[in-house]
Amino acid sequence: MRRKAAEVFPFLEAYIEKREAQILELEQVIERYEKRRQMEERAFQSMSPLRKMLTGKKPDHHVAVEYIHYVKKPMESIRRLRLEIETTKQLMDSKKSDDLIDLAEWIEKEILFGS
Repeated sequence: MRRKAAEVFPFLEAYIEKREAQILELEQVIERYEKRRQMEERAFQSMSPLRKMLTGKKPDHHVAVEYIHYVKKPMESIRRLRLEIETTKQLMDSKKSDDLIDLAEWIEKEILFGS
């Protein structure tokens, strides 16, 4: 769909701000997980050998699944969001306010539905 750039720019700026906020939230999720893991590791290391033997550590596969959930998938989402932001900024930089813009389908949905 073609629209005037002047009509679309405010929506695109709001879209970029929204995506940047999502990136910050995902970075906070990763940071909280890493802090929690460090605290758990420090607590385990400070235990006596007998207590370590009785409590044990999480199995490695549990740690791996947590890592995928709290770090790997959010990092993939961050990369995708940054790519969307970069694409949107390039679109905005390449057009003047009087130009007509062919919007990508995902941008058009964002403008219409605000997902």
